Amino acid sequence: MPTIDIFDMNRQVVGQMELRDDVFAVPVKAHVLHEVVLYQLAKRRAGTAKTKGRSEVAGGGRKPWRQKGTGRARVGTIRSPLWKGGGTVHGPQPRSYEMKVPKKVRKLALKMALSQKLQDQELTVVEELSLPEIKTKEFAAWVQRFELSKPLVVIARRDEVVEKSARNIPNVKVLRSEGLNVYDILNHRNVVLTKETIGKIEESLGS
Repeated sequence: MPTIDIFDMNRQVVGQMELRDDVFAVPVKAHVLHEVVLYQLAKRRAGTAKTKGRSEVAGGGRKPWRQKGTGRARVGTIRSPLWKGGGTVHGPQPRSYEMKVPKKVRKLALKMALSQKLQDQELTVVEELSLPEIKTKEFAAWVQRFELSKPLVVIARRDEVVEKSARNIPNVKVLRSEGLNVYDILNHRNVVLTKETIGKIEESLGS
């Protein structure tokens, strides 16, 4: 089992803990991570973009001018794609971007992402994360103390003080353990977990 140091809020080592092999020591396969990230991003797409074709735009019921004798090009409708206000040719239509990825694969990818962070020494465990009041300056000082770069902070349960203290800091995201996902783990350089959060993650992902 891999072992990791546990820090307090002042970055002092207060202990160590063993991590489960089936969650934090899983062989990493890039193509699985890639597939799940694509799946997540595809789910975010609304697929509601829509343009009107020439048969859908208003107007155009009569021929603008007669076919011959005016010296101008022949035109049958003012709603031709060549005209301003006309229909759009091959424009986007509503569609679904949904991808199907088995639940087991999504779960495995989450283990791989956590394992990758541990291998790269970009995973930090803290005893607890608590602030006396909602204060962005205090949270920013904590991030600087741990020398974190673009951190993802995962907490075990809703904590309004921590969440509101962090929300105005660029490139910092606070996430509850039930919302942990592959994209956010890979999109952030450092991942910070509380001791309680690890217990919840191992309980949820453990085989």
